[in-house]
Amino acid sequence: MLAFLIIGGVGIMLLLFSLIVGDLLDGLLDFGGDLFSGAALAGFLGAFGFGGAIAYDVDQNLTVAMLVGLAAGLVVGAGAGWVSLQLKKGGDESNVRTGDLTGQDAVVVSAIPDDGFGEVSIVVAGHITKLNARSSAARPAGTPVTITAILSATSVLVEPRS
Repeated sequence: MLAFLIIGGVGIMLLLFSLIVGDLLDGLLDFGGDLFSGAALAGFLGAFGFGGAIAYDVDQNLTVAMLVGLAAGLVVGAGAGWVSLQLKKGGDESNVRTGDLTGQDAVVVSAIPDDGFGEVSIVVAGHITKLNARSSAARPAGTPVTITAILSATSVLVEPRS
């Protein structure tokens, strides 16, 4: 049982080491791609050691303890590796550029008069954007439209969605 506790302790120490010094030694504990990170290795060792120790304490059978520790280590290690991979991927930090909006669907939020500007709302890359809008005819609020041209950085030309 002492060996299992030592392995679990090494896993915890490796996790603390990678959290505290990980940025200074960027990538030292990462091997085999993004899925196998220092956090995944530390999670595997910690779960293997402590899971095995608990199983050995309950059953007093070394084979069962090793199998339970291995199963716990694989689950926790894979979970930590997956979470680490998702964090490294990050989100979509793309900027919304007005020039890229042609052809996108939007909704009129402030009525567009015949000879003036109204407002449309559009969701692009998870960002809700409100722009000034003109149209060839008056459009009431709530009308679904498509952006057909860019007039300036803050205004667009829209037509009813077809």
